[in-house]
Amino acid sequence: MGERLATQDVVTIFFSLGVLLAAARVLGECARRFNQPTVLGEILAGVVLGPTVIGAAAPELIQWLFPRQGSVALVLDGLVTVAIALFLLVAGMEVDLSAFWRQGRAAFTVSLGGLVLPFALGLTAAFIAPEVLGRQEGASRAVFALFFATALSISALPVIARVLMDLNIYRSDLGMIVIAAAVFNDLTGWMIFAVILGLLGAGSGSVATTILVTVGFAAAVLTVGRWLIHRSLPWIHAHASWPGGVLGFALALGLLSAGFTEWIGVHAVFGAFLMGTAIGDSSHLREHTRTIIHQFVSFIFAPLFFASIGLRFDFLASFDWGITLAVLLIGGTGKIVGGGLGALWGGIARREAWAIGFAMNIHGAMEIILGLLALQSGLIGQPMFVAIVVMALVTPLVCGAAMRQLLRLKNPRRLDRFLSAKAFAQDLKAVTSGEAIRDLARLAAATAGLDEQSVASAVLEREAQGATGIGENVAVPHARIDGLKQPVVAVGISEGGIDFDAPDGEPARLIFLLLTPRDDDGAQLEILADIARKFGDDAFRARAVQVNSFTEFLALLRTFPEQG
Repeated sequence: MGERLATQDVVTIFFSLGVLLAAARVLGECARRFNQPTVLGEILAGVVLGPTVIGAAAPELIQWLFPRQGSVALVLDGLVTVAIALFLLVAGMEVDLSAFWRQGRAAFTVSLGGLVLPFALGLTAAFIAPEVLGRQEGASRAVFALFFATALSISALPVIARVLMDLNIYRSDLGMIVIAAAVFNDLTGWMIFAVILGLLGAGSGSVATTILVTVGFAAAVLTVGRWLIHRSLPWIHAHASWPGGVLGFALALGLLSAGFTEWIGVHAVFGAFLMGTAIGDSSHLREHTRTIIHQFVSFIFAPLFFASIGLRFDFLASFDWGITLAVLLIGGTGKIVGGGLGALWGGIARREAWAIGFAMNIHGAMEIILGLLALQSGLIGQPMFVAIVVMALVTPLVCGAAMRQLLRLKNPRRLDRFLSAKAFAQDLKAVTSGEAIRDLARLAAATAGLDEQSVASAVLEREAQGATGIGENVAVPHARIDGLKQPVVAVGISEGGIDFDAPDGEPARLIFLLLTPRDDDGAQLEILADIARKFGDDAFRARAVQVNSFTEFLALLRTFPEQG
């Protein structure tokens, strides 16, 4: 028999993968809870487990769990390589090639401005001061300059989409222009980086051949390959298990494409991204299947990859203020000014044009991947890689806030942000609306530190002015309270239902007692609208009245499909 892993190595592999995935998912969910990118928590998990935090306090433990050499290290490295390829496959599936053409001139000018200016600034800065920007000794000045310019000029399509959704402008004209421009930036940036990878991976006599084969393969995948995939998907739907048949088909094509580009001297991620673009562009790929593939990769493989980044080195020791500020300043100036001027050139109004410029400056996982490949190739050092990670984590926060101010958008208050287990009555015993209000007022008052009688009186007084049953088994008694700092919601579920004089005559089984600050006009309307939107869905409402705990109720709310 051939060589096999020792029992202890197998034990270490299972423990290391379990710990890494658990930490990445927990901190990823924490980041998401605070409206931050999930990747922030996933990278932080690796930083905590790596030499920056726990590795510094207990180096022997971390060396056993995540060894840097030996068979365990090789297995983990192989899994991370597969993870990054699958992540790029999913990222490619998010690219809508037709979106660029549908948006016309504005998308073209935004994309052109958001690509050319940062590329030119990055190229110039890297040529003038490569050592200052972190070029590794012995690395080609020209290749380093191409890498730096590319890293600053591409955008992060999945992160941009998430920010636009959070701002509720994803389906707007502005949102579609940004998405279309980001699609073009992503494709162009990856084509340029494929050339860089060819320059790094090929021998001096085969550089031209590698680049030629790479460009030819990309053209073939996005034309003939795309057409063949589109024609094949209906047959797979008809004759294979669904959605497993399409899932296996997509992953197999992605891995084969990744293997081919790795073989020709370009990293596997480029092949995976290309194939993902070809698969995702087919109208025959059902949204449910796309979601399954996305969740399969994003919740299992992607966390392993991003968490593994933090295991590689000490982030604090490698942090360089000068390089980080240079990356943020050069990249931000190029993307914001370039994208903004491109939007103005495309006929977009001034305020919206600069909002588009900030949107184009949103970076993310794609740049981190580019930086990691450059680090592994010996092109850049650890300080430059850390600067790229910082850029990817900071720009979504800063640029999203800037867009909100420029567009004068408000962040609507959602029901789930103001719920508490202490103000949740799973089995409300009241039989009249007055009793229900008093019971829920007691819970709300205790949660907010208010006087119970004052709260009940305020809500009952409002109820006397007009019934708050909104129909479909839902009632929202409410009041504005002096001295309250933020909204408070108490929830009661009544098995038999309570009469709140609803327009449809149906008793309320879900009662939301809503308290808002006296001087906050928007909070009440926003939360009321959120309640009406969610619980106006018959299936969702039926599930809500069947929950067995506050945790189940909160989980149900947060799985409600938000509209982009």
